[in-house]
Amino acid sequence: MSRLENTASTELKHFRACNLCEAICGLEITLNAENEILAIKGDALDPFSRGHVCPKAVALKDIYLDSDRLKTPIKRTENGWVEISWDEAFDRITERITKIQATHGKNSVAIYSGNPSVHNVGTILTRPNFIRAIGSRNNFSATSVDQLPHHFAAWLMFGHPLLIPIPDIDRTDFMLILGANPAASNGSLMTAPGFMHRLNALQKRGGKVAVVDPRKTETAKLADQHLFINPSTDVFFLLSLVNVILDKTSTKTLPNWIDKSEVEQMKALAADYTPDVTSKITGISAIDCVNLANQFINSKTAVVYGRMGVSVQKFGGLCNWLINAINILTGNFDNPGGAMFTKPAIDLLATVKSQKNIFNRWQTEVRGLPEFNGELPVAALSEEINAGNIKSLITICGNPILSTPNGDALDKALPKLDLIVAIDIYLNETTRHADFILPPTTGLETSHYDLVFNHFAVRNTARYSEPLFEKNVNQKHDYEIFNELTNRLTGQKSPVNHPETTLALGLQFGFYGNDGLNLQKLKDNSHGIDLGELTSSLPERLFTENKMVNLLPGLLVEDLSRAGKEFETASSEKVVNEFDLLLIGRRHLRSNNSWMHNSERLMKGRNRCTLMINSQTAFDKDLHNQQLVTIESRVGKIEINVEITDDIAPNVVSIPHGFGHNRKGINLSTASIFAGASINDLTDDLALDELTGNAILSGVPVRIIV
Repeated sequence: MSRLENTASTELKHFRACNLCEAICGLEITLNAENEILAIKGDALDPFSRGHVCPKAVALKDIYLDSDRLKTPIKRTENGWVEISWDEAFDRITERITKIQATHGKNSVAIYSGNPSVHNVGTILTRPNFIRAIGSRNNFSATSVDQLPHHFAAWLMFGHPLLIPIPDIDRTDFMLILGANPAASNGSLMTAPGFMHRLNALQKRGGKVAVVDPRKTETAKLADQHLFINPSTDVFFLLSLVNVILDKTSTKTLPNWIDKSEVEQMKALAADYTPDVTSKITGISAIDCVNLANQFINSKTAVVYGRMGVSVQKFGGLCNWLINAINILTGNFDNPGGAMFTKPAIDLLATVKSQKNIFNRWQTEVRGLPEFNGELPVAALSEEINAGNIKSLITICGNPILSTPNGDALDKALPKLDLIVAIDIYLNETTRHADFILPPTTGLETSHYDLVFNHFAVRNTARYSEPLFEKNVNQKHDYEIFNELTNRLTGQKSPVNHPETTLALGLQFGFYGNDGLNLQKLKDNSHGIDLGELTSSLPERLFTENKMVNLLPGLLVEDLSRAGKEFETASSEKVVNEFDLLLIGRRHLRSNNSWMHNSERLMKGRNRCTLMINSQTAFDKDLHNQQLVTIESRVGKIEINVEITDDIAPNVVSIPHGFGHNRKGINLSTASIFAGASINDLTDDLALDELTGNAILSGVPVRIIV
């Protein structure tokens, strides 16, 4: 249990890090003598977030008190759901998994891990052993509808999928942001709590921020410049930047961990993509492109950062490669104010070794889609079920019906399975298909150390949070659930190790272990410990065999030919298509994916699930504000209200992610009131970044039916 600090009154204070999103903001939670939460606000003494907190923090209380949250195992019966004991649940589940695999093979059982699995330390530490115990190649996760291209480029260029460069926003003079909205997210693969304060500080010291995005996002409205870009054309814009940069700058001063001959080859690859030519496709004028390149070149320090918009599209792998390349070619890599690598207190890169080849070692049965880092593209899940290759599915804190492309197809495929097991706290759109649901403790009942996102933070810090509340006698932590399932599947009797045991070892052998950083020190410093700004670490930090950055990975260079063909087609003629609009997603500060819509305090207010459309496009189609329309793609259609705005490019429409809580059988009382419609009933499971296998969620062709 957490040590509570007494105040002058009868109130008590608890300090912890929020684990609801990547920002890991510090929280100050006030309780009364009856252990009831009175207030949640930012922890002013947290050296990283410095008192910043977003509206989502109150959801920790709401989830803890949520009457819809499951706390004991439930089983599907002919008469509905019934509670069962943990022993019965473990017995029945392992018995049926064993039988299915004995009959149909190891790969007949699939696993899907959702986004929260990397926000919970117990799951991070014990899920891998469980996956190994299942022994199936049909392993899926939210990675392939999110950040897979980032990992792909990092592996090819730097030797490890987790070695992702982070923008040093606190020291940069110019920041170019593509397809990201950190004002709403507080950074994604750029953990930056209080991002807006950091952006403001950048501008106050004379720096500039430019945003390139099909929507004038919350971030774009704070920036010094915003440019609309046509969805999925970022690769051509980035190539034109490379074209200008290499034409105007000398690369003689590049460090010795760059092969200078590769720079000349890069120049040749970008030669045809001049700003004059690419402007016809991207919608960004040649003048604006050249001016951005000049700002980048002439700034003392600069960094380009891209996120979802450059990841979940048809050229996600290429975009992330080119972003890294621009930072490298301009001398803004591994230097203050540029893109740098972190040195977290517990270094997963030292423990999660990257093999020489982690790509395409096996493929899906139906389409032959490639594996990456032990996982297959989740866009293939429904077709593998329909083909009979998967007989059972285990979901881990995930809701793929709302989170993966063509969710309706998956909704129809799941009833064909012989067994579905969900490790989840809610009866949601996906888990309503389950035969068993095993609910772990969550949030304030758990301890927390951020193993993952300290690797992607704009500053090195460490913080350990003890549980605020004890779990009930009949509840189990996530690590207890995974450990028990693993033991029963393997026939072993491994003891349950509290995450603290592993964390203590990780700290001891980490970057700061020799300096005395240990778990007890973190417990004694409940606000967290600052470990300093990002520092230069190359070539030592590289995991490539020759300790050189691979500027021209063969797989990415080869994929340029695919982009080149699209470039030629788009340049030569205007393709007439019945789907005349391009769909993109969007994020809101008071939401996070599909699972935080059951908090009334976060959901109240005006309808956020709307179809944003440009005023001229709306006029051309004779649409009016709040009009209910049907929007259709190749795979499906939904009904949604129109929101007319000039904050979006012409012929582009936007729908937020995570809604669609109108399916029968869920038990989400608040989310059902704010049901909305699911964007992933429109996204196409057959449309992928052909290189990486990542889903395309941005630039989806759609049309409006009035």
